Amino acid sequence: MSELHGERVSFGYEDVPPEEKSARVGAVFSSVAAKYDVMNDAMSGGMHRLWKDRFVRRVKPQPGEAILDMAGGTGDIAFRLADRGAEVTVADINQDMLDVGIERAIERGLTGLAWSCQDAERLGYPRAMFDAYTIAFGIRNVTRIDKALAEAHRVLKYGGRFFCLEFSSTQWPGFSEIYDLYSHKVVPQIGQAIAGDADSYRYLVESIRRFPTMPEFEGMIRDAGFAQTRVEPILGGLVAIHSGWKV
Repeated sequence: MSELHGERVSFGYEDVPPEEKSARVGAVFSSVAAKYDVMNDAMSGGMHRLWKDRFVRRVKPQPGEAILDMAGGTGDIAFRLADRGAEVTVADINQDMLDVGIERAIERGLTGLAWSCQDAERLGYPRAMFDAYTIAFGIRNVTRIDKALAEAHRVLKYGGRFFCLEFSSTQWPGFSEIYDLYSHKVVPQIGQAIAGDADSYRYLVESIRRFPTMPEFEGMIRDAGFAQTRVEPILGGLVAIHSGWKV
């Protein structure tokens, strides 16, 4: 459906035309790219590193297999995959994020990674090219999530696996209220102090609240054609690892 027919998608707590969301999300990540990893440490108390380690253990990357790390920008997941011998293509719609990742890879002496500016909804790869598709903390920023999931299914080989690490809504009584207060009141202040940008981090918090629940998102993964779908909540669902297989 085009904008002429009134299609609206969420940008934080706002509903906007798809083209506007794409442009505004791009501006958010261009703004935060340079301080993105520092902010992740500050906002999560360093826990994001443990979540990503756990995520990669679930992926079980094998030496020589081809993995597409979508929305992989600064390389956090890709570096972990490559350390286990996988041949990783890092894709992101935002070149500023990719530039940060490339610089980090050079600093680490990592030369085997491929870097590509790609739209998750329209990947420039042939069908059945990758053994695994990973996306961490990126799919909620995609304009049309169903199209991104369909593309993930398309570029995977039969027997390939899909893994997504994403924020959700914690179901622990009491903790959810504390986290809501922290994320809405404190995170934008941290963003202003470290990155000079409260608004971008306010959007990132709001985007979590608008993201589908764990069961709803699992249903979307199944609707895209994946089988044997699974959800692994972390901290009561504050973060979740979603997975599925192309069979």
